[in-house]
Amino acid sequence: MPGHVVVAPDKFKGSLGAAGVAQAVADGLRAAVPGLDAREHPVADGGDGTVEAALSAGFARKEVPCTGPTGDTVTASLAVREQTAVVELAEASGLRRLPGGRLAPMTATSRGTGELIRAALDLGCRQVVLGIGGSACTDGGAGMVQALGGRLLDAAGTELPAGGAALADLDRLDLDGFDPRVAGTEFVVASDVDNPLLGPRGAAAVYGPQKGASAAEVALLDAALARWAAVAGAATGVDATEVPGGGAAGGVGFAAVVFLGAELHSGIDYLLDLLEVRSALPGARLVVTGEGSLDEQTLHGKAPAGVAAAARAAGVPTVAVAGRNTLPAEALESAGIAKAYALSDLEDDPERSMREPVPLLRRLAGRIAADWLEGGS
Repeated sequence: MPGHVVVAPDKFKGSLGAAGVAQAVADGLRAAVPGLDAREHPVADGGDGTVEAALSAGFARKEVPCTGPTGDTVTASLAVREQTAVVELAEASGLRRLPGGRLAPMTATSRGTGELIRAALDLGCRQVVLGIGGSACTDGGAGMVQALGGRLLDAAGTELPAGGAALADLDRLDLDGFDPRVAGTEFVVASDVDNPLLGPRGAAAVYGPQKGASAAEVALLDAALARWAAVAGAATGVDATEVPGGGAAGGVGFAAVVFLGAELHSGIDYLLDLLEVRSALPGARLVVTGEGSLDEQTLHGKAPAGVAAAARAAGVPTVAVAGRNTLPAEALESAGIAKAYALSDLEDDPERSMREPVPLLRRLAGRIAADWLEGGS
């Protein structure tokens, strides 16, 4: 049968990982069209699931004990292939790592993310792709810098405690012990956020409330981050306060630019190449992408929109699977998605859909096959 099918969904959050979604859809397509070449390429946009997507693309898992957002030790994974590592901030410093789910906007740290980077350097990696969605912290990446050997000192020369609030007391930065291997390593930040570090669109104002910060705490964090930016700029000569994406992950984007020399990229656009999705498109007859909820956010840099854009550039039609779809046909079409197939079309109970998505995804794949694949090329 001419032409393969590329199955490149993101995760169904809270229900099924991207690899599981891809397998269920591909199995359903193969069952409907015997002999079909369905190629599974689960994707991510830099947030939760980025490491898992890299593992599906042939990277190897490395597990590392590191510091969680509130100081507890957690076991986090990174993905390694040759001299490239994929580090996912959410693995070490994410909201899902908060003990009991209790938010800690003022004290949560990105230290564990720095420890994952250090582990990648220890493994001999010289390219680090840092996915920075889903963070629990608003510390401007200060914890990450501390994990790599930087010292944040108050006026008395005492090391600052963890968290964004403490940055208000920052007096100076000692980088004498900063890991020298960083300078010889290429860092790429994969993120779908373009917010700057400070101000009304900054890390504290936009994302602080999602991490539990009150209005007063948002103001304190923004002022503390401004202090951090001033001291960091004085110590490094790099001013990244206005860099789009610097506010990502509570300011980890800012620290990555200033201290790691990182380049900031659209998460999905960069990962399409790293995960070998773009290279799978030539000769394809159809692409199936998707995520748990197709909605307005999908259109703004999320994985399905990125997959569909790449497929459209390659001249391949795209359809999407989802738990639910709230986008009208014209919005889908403008994003390059010809049609959406939702679990809610088959199952009225959303809890059952989330609990048992695999058989429903296989049934949706049967519908996709009937609409797009059967009876010819």
